[in-house]
Amino acid sequence: MPKQWQPLAGRRVIDWTVAAFEAVPEIDHIVVVLHPDDLDRFTPRGRVTVTTGGATRADSVRCGLEHLAADMGESGILYVLIHDVARACTKPAYITDVLYALRQPGTRAVAPALPVTDALWTGADGHVTGTRDRTGLWRAQTPQAFGFADILSAHRGHRSDAADDVEIARAAQIPVRILEGHEDNLKITHPEDFIRAEKILKDQMDIRIGQGYDVHRFGDGDHVTLCGVRIPHDRGLQGHSDADVAMHALTDAIYGGLAEGDIGRHFPPSDPQWKGAESHIFLRHAVGMASDNGFVINNMDVTLICERPKITPHAPTMVDTLAAITGLCPTRISVKATTSERLGFTGREEGIAAQAAVTLVKT
Repeated sequence: MPKQWQPLAGRRVIDWTVAAFEAVPEIDHIVVVLHPDDLDRFTPRGRVTVTTGGATRADSVRCGLEHLAADMGESGILYVLIHDVARACTKPAYITDVLYALRQPGTRAVAPALPVTDALWTGADGHVTGTRDRTGLWRAQTPQAFGFADILSAHRGHRSDAADDVEIARAAQIPVRILEGHEDNLKITHPEDFIRAEKILKDQMDIRIGQGYDVHRFGDGDHVTLCGVRIPHDRGLQGHSDADVAMHALTDAIYGGLAEGDIGRHFPPSDPQWKGAESHIFLRHAVGMASDNGFVINNMDVTLICERPKITPHAPTMVDTLAAITGLCPTRISVKATTSERLGFTGREEGIAAQAAVTLVKT
């Protein structure tokens, strides 16, 4: 079985790799380039689409670039990152570093690499035949990042194979800046690499679970706002902000996973500047704090508890709204509802409660 489909630390190699890019909010679109025989092995989702490759690595990269150009328009893409799917240990933080370096003034291309520190020999028939100077030599890694128009033009004009996309860029006179890479960002090539990769992935797993709970009472009004979605109703929810009980619970769940208190700690209700504030401000702050502390949100789950209004018809829109705010793939967000069987304050329709849980993973 090709290495990209083999299991690694509970997932397939390709799943680890794609997930790293999905965890970076700045990445708008992901193209997985596959052999035509493998199209049924991977299901497109969210920001991830699939296209078929060619006979060589360079052909396959060009197919991916042309797929993007046809899908989004050549002028609709500013930057592109090209990555070996066999580098399953790439962390979202590495990807963010490459993006940041590419955005620096005067930079057209960036590639991570490690300086060669071992002695270099030539050999034949099992014997050393010579030595080579290692000065100025680097071990190339990916993702390699380029201005989209630059690398698309370079690939269209380069019709032979190449070791990587830096070779093609340099052939087109595109200067490539070296960004120091990471030893953990290995490319799985030999069977023993799976053992090392599994250890890296397991060692880097710092997983946190946070939970949140919030309640708001009904009062005068003609709508409620839940998960950022305005829903017509014969009453409104009362609160210091917009009283989005679901988003408050999610925000507290993130703060809880980080051991950073609750909304009131970061946005005190005694502060008049937050009166009537839209709750996406709080949620974005929590997501940003998670990122600043080196965590990505793996998934989030919120349950609304009320008799009315009916939540299920609005759940898909709620998921899309939360995805837009948090940068998560919609398939990692769950919004559902239940009643309390006419028991308690929610059963008497005095208010709405929400429970939320999130999983945070250290990058």
